[in-house]
Amino acid sequence: MTVAVTGGTGFVGQSVIDRALAEGQEILALARKPQERRDGVTWVAGDLADSAALSRLVDGAQQVVHIAGVVNTPDPAGFEQGNVAGTLNLVEAAVAAGVRRLVFVSSLSAREPAISAYGASKHRAERLVKASGLDWTIVRPPAIYGPRDREMFELFRAAKWGFVPTPREGKASLIHVEDLARLLLALLPGGEHVTHRSFEPDDGKRGGWGHDELARAIGWAVGRRPLVLGLSRQTMERAARLDMALRRKRAKLTLDRVGYFSHPDWVVSHGSRVPHEIWRPRIETREGLKATAAWYREQGWL
Repeated sequence: MTVAVTGGTGFVGQSVIDRALAEGQEILALARKPQERRDGVTWVAGDLADSAALSRLVDGAQQVVHIAGVVNTPDPAGFEQGNVAGTLNLVEAAVAAGVRRLVFVSSLSAREPAISAYGASKHRAERLVKASGLDWTIVRPPAIYGPRDREMFELFRAAKWGFVPTPREGKASLIHVEDLARLLLALLPGGEHVTHRSFEPDDGKRGGWGHDELARAIGWAVGRRPLVLGLSRQTMERAARLDMALRRKRAKLTLDRVGYFSHPDWVVSHGSRVPHEIWRPRIETREGLKATAAWYREQGWL
């Protein structure tokens, strides 16, 4: 089978391509910039705003994994353009090409669209996918960690410095990127148990991780016992304004993200778990965090 992949140069996309190639899949992958040649991968130049590129991407593909999107931007309009309009463009290209199967990587934030512009954009994108007429499955991952990740890396780096800032209250689920990649490929064949359904996968830890518990686990992974700083929403908003003033477009903490981080419950819903006969997580999180920290060290990030 030939699989079309958006976001193939990103954190999750690279893991999906690695796994797909190991399973003998042929890949068509969208990329904004020129990429190194790779056996089994045909790179298609373009982005989600380029309808001609999307038509080339899905031409000859039987299945599409839609990973690409905007996860952080100082301008909420960027979420609308990347996550909503981009998804619509891909859906239209897939329908026109006769592709039937679409696995869409959304976000757990989509279940609370009023909390953040990011979550609202993913929620709207989900509605487009559901109305597409395609055989779709939606995956709402919680926080994703693993090698190559630059988002949670900030917490690893802070832990090495001896402290980890977290929201004062709340819990969240986690998933390792390799477990997520396995899931996305396991869903591609479709079938009555997965088609027209939305799933919320995680590492298998019921009740998720308390923010302080996760901070200590990351500290253990880097060999430290960090001070855990539980921050109020007001404090995080001040920190976001400072980050935006210092790093501008490269800011990791924005006011929109504060709205997301401040929500007390980002634990996956038990009723939305993937059937065990289709997939179950393999990577124990503490060991996964430790291996991720080792990868960061090998790359000179820590």
